[in-house]
Amino acid sequence: MRFFPALPRRVAACVAASVLTLALTATLQAQTAEAKVQTLSAKFWEWRATEQPFTNDDIPRMARPAGYASHWSARDVAGYEARIAEFEAQWRALDVSAAPVPVQVDYRLIGSAIARVRWELEVIPDWKRNPFFYVDQGLTATYTLMLEKAPISAARQHEIVLRLESVPRLLDEGRANLTDMRQPYAVIAMGDLAQIESRMQRFRDGVHAAAGFTPENLAAFDKAEDAAAKSLVAYREWLKPQVANLKMETAVGREGYLYFLRNVALMSYTPEQLLADGEIEFQRAVGFEALQQAANKGVPELPVYASLDAQIADEKKQELAMRKFLTDRGVLTGDPAGVKHYLYVPTPPYIAALGFLGVEDDLTNPMRLDEDGTSYKGTPRLGGFWANITSRDVRPLTNHEGMPGHYFQMAWSMHHPDPVRRHYYDSESQEGIGFYAEEMMMIAGLYDNTPKMKEAIYALNRLRTLRVTVDVKLALGQFTLSQAQAYLTNTVPMDEGTARSEAFMFASTPGQAITYQIGKMDILKGLTMAKLQQGAKFNLQTYQDFVWLNGSVPFSLQRWELLGDKTDVPVIPATFAWSGK
Repeated sequence: MRFFPALPRRVAACVAASVLTLALTATLQAQTAEAKVQTLSAKFWEWRATEQPFTNDDIPRMARPAGYASHWSARDVAGYEARIAEFEAQWRALDVSAAPVPVQVDYRLIGSAIARVRWELEVIPDWKRNPFFYVDQGLTATYTLMLEKAPISAARQHEIVLRLESVPRLLDEGRANLTDMRQPYAVIAMGDLAQIESRMQRFRDGVHAAAGFTPENLAAFDKAEDAAAKSLVAYREWLKPQVANLKMETAVGREGYLYFLRNVALMSYTPEQLLADGEIEFQRAVGFEALQQAANKGVPELPVYASLDAQIADEKKQELAMRKFLTDRGVLTGDPAGVKHYLYVPTPPYIAALGFLGVEDDLTNPMRLDEDGTSYKGTPRLGGFWANITSRDVRPLTNHEGMPGHYFQMAWSMHHPDPVRRHYYDSESQEGIGFYAEEMMMIAGLYDNTPKMKEAIYALNRLRTLRVTVDVKLALGQFTLSQAQAYLTNTVPMDEGTARSEAFMFASTPGQAITYQIGKMDILKGLTMAKLQQGAKFNLQTYQDFVWLNGSVPFSLQRWELLGDKTDVPVIPATFAWSGK
């Protein structure tokens, strides 16, 4: 022990007061930093709800203000660019260096969200390259409101009409903005609009038959639907003569891809590392699938569900059983407070008509946490890649999409005590959790009594791992869109329609398709580090509860907060503005 000479009482009192003042100052600074981060986040997300583009992806869907309709004129885009520059300046003006790690993590989350807006506006500007972008902003925006579970209130009916009324204006904005269209995107748009007359008629008929609109709202809907249908046909015909002479290039390039990895996804991987990791995991999936097929020799396939009602009833039963299974095995808390259920329901005709616009589900949002998550289903039958699985057993896809995957995880995260962490930042965490959940449930024993479904899990592994190759090679220009489609069709293998839709989505959203496999690997990396670091004190359920609750937080930030490892957190660049290099 080291001794110091006694200080005079007055000096000692002054020293004590100084120490207390410094401590209080540090505490106040930390509190001030946290408050400023929370305030900036709230302002950003309030604005983002008026700007974020609609896509076919269900994970980023968000609540919008009443009376909302998308706006994408050149003037609107200039306003978005100016506003995000202001947000970035405000973000960079904050000093969180002395704040606790959770506050610094929140700060980096806001930076990621700001960079994503730059990514969308500047690095992959669909608003001037992809003609279907404008269909999404009007018709897909309408579709997302239809996806919320029935009954459709009069207020929601009015919002649906407002969005449908915006379709002609948005397509006009597209005609003006699409100065750099790319042929692969235009070809896909032409294909999706080929049957738009019959699809819109089916949509109209479905609303009349099953949506329960009031007479006043139905009259307004009919008028808006008629104008939207005519404008979509005219838009398709406007596109048709231009397609042959458009640029072919869709690749974002290596520097653009690195921009996404470092600034949006907050990953330290290189494209080459992603490709290598994806290939290793693909080999693992193929090898283990072969071993499982050998183990299942002579085991019959599960029967197809006798009816949709039987499938719906089984999913409800299995969803409840899986919650208990997780808790009993000490794998994950199966019933966190406030998280509702994920249920199958019959697909209404008004949703079936527009199902080509996006995933037919409703994962709710922070404004509707008292509602169950919903997946819309038709009569179970064999056919495409996904149908061949879900027509026999609901569990593999429910593991990914609902329990304990997307719906369950996102609803849990939306209850997070920290508001910053209730929002979507990048898909790596959500899709990584969804993919990890599939094999996690199998290894934990869920399929021990139905071993044929283990083959389905490995088939899903093949698909998710191949997506890494498709994503990276599309981004780097090593695959064309048609080559990516053929690769998926032949190597998964899968039906051409599913492969086509997957390839198009990944070509237009670089960095999304890697999230399944790389996210799963990052979960396992964190689990391994935690187990080695904590030794006998390690608790699997505690670790995984943290991952699920913080399921909107990139895994590099999770490891920093939970394990004190900042190794993989990228440095903050001098600016998020895209140089175009």
